[in-house]
Amino acid sequence: MEPRGLGDRLGGFVAVVVVVLVSTLVVNVSGNLVFPVSHKFNGREGASLSELKAHDHRRHARFLGATQNAVDMFLGGSGLQTGLYFTKLGIGNPSHDYYVQVDSGSNLFWVSCAECGKGCPDRSELKGVKLTLYDRNSSSTSKVVSCGDNFCTSPSIKEISDCKPDEKCNYHFEYEDKDKTSGYFVKDDVQFQKASGNFQTSFTSGSVIFGCGTQQSGNLNDPRAAVSGVIGFDQQNTTMLSQLAAAGKVRNKFAHCLDSTKQGGGIWAIGEVVEPKMKYTSPIVSNQSSYNIVVEKIEVGSDVIELPTSDGGVLDETSGSSSDQIIAVFDSGTTLAYLPPKLHEPIVKKILATEPGLKFKKIDNGMHPCFEYSKNIDEKFPIVKFTFKNSASLWVYPHDYLFWNDGAWCHGWMKSAGEDPDILLGDMTLSNKLVVYDLENQVLGWVDHNCK
Repeated sequence: MEPRGLGDRLGGFVAVVVVVLVSTLVVNVSGNLVFPVSHKFNGREGASLSELKAHDHRRHARFLGATQNAVDMFLGGSGLQTGLYFTKLGIGNPSHDYYVQVDSGSNLFWVSCAECGKGCPDRSELKGVKLTLYDRNSSSTSKVVSCGDNFCTSPSIKEISDCKPDEKCNYHFEYEDKDKTSGYFVKDDVQFQKASGNFQTSFTSGSVIFGCGTQQSGNLNDPRAAVSGVIGFDQQNTTMLSQLAAAGKVRNKFAHCLDSTKQGGGIWAIGEVVEPKMKYTSPIVSNQSSYNIVVEKIEVGSDVIELPTSDGGVLDETSGSSSDQIIAVFDSGTTLAYLPPKLHEPIVKKILATEPGLKFKKIDNGMHPCFEYSKNIDEKFPIVKFTFKNSASLWVYPHDYLFWNDGAWCHGWMKSAGEDPDILLGDMTLSNKLVVYDLENQVLGWVDHNCK
């Protein structure tokens, strides 16, 4: 089955999501800012298990070491191996549309610029996605950011810039998978829709500093997954979210509601989400760029899994000492879930033991053991329950961690490489939930929710 791209969804999927957005995610919130987002895998059935793991492998390499306003983006896309979510933004005055990848594992926001020429992708095979080069000379509100600007002297930017006095604030950014982007920073208007909470929308804009990319390399130029740029959402103070929050446009929070059905997609909201209320919250581990929380217990059905101890642990900011704590990283850009070897074996063993006599078959040239099964998976297989600090529980149902692949059911619990003690929870475990990243109060929150 060929995955449907954004172009296939614009007429139907996005129109449906607009209704969901106004009626469920952001009711009773005044002044919401809105823009659309898409999902490249079109649900997990849009790619093989090997493709999902290949995406995650690249994804992991790309990790970089006020008001009630909110920005909401709709998720959709088609199945390829690079990047997972992308959104369409309006930039400049007059405004032009740009498709950019959404990345919670980095802080930089950049788009390919007119000066790029052959150094940037010139076409995309994603249906409905037209690549646009940003031309600052055609925007009346565009300004070049100088090396003396406070943005350029911030620690996270100084790490990627070799600025000299009286010059443009430049950047040279290399991901660990060797993809590179370089250029200079500009400031311009970014357009959003504004939902007032009474089912009405209008347009507004915010002035944001972002990278004007003049050279890209590696998979950033691959036409199979090419978009016009990347927008980062980690915890550093140079992200678009941090800039909008500092300007009073949004609260310093974002949320997503991911749909794991065949349609895929969902909603990504920036700023305040008042409804539905969060059922669980857990504190974010301090001084980390990614979104990490402490695991206190894991259960498979009624069985409690023994948590392994680690030599290093994490720093306890209260006492200043390290302790043996298991950390879970929330990352919607990862597709599956990754467990350290000492947790992977007992969890998978407990899951499969609930239904003896399964007939296994090898998928993707024998790389992945999957099984044939004709009964209702939610009735026969156990719920996996993670309990975090504050007694915050996250339930992962069989329909979340099992998916149909090449005539068999495969589970998405993958073994982490090496001896990494951390748990990485991708959208397999975060889907069908509204997950809120509250940077103001340094907590993660979530509640089960219909994300279609």
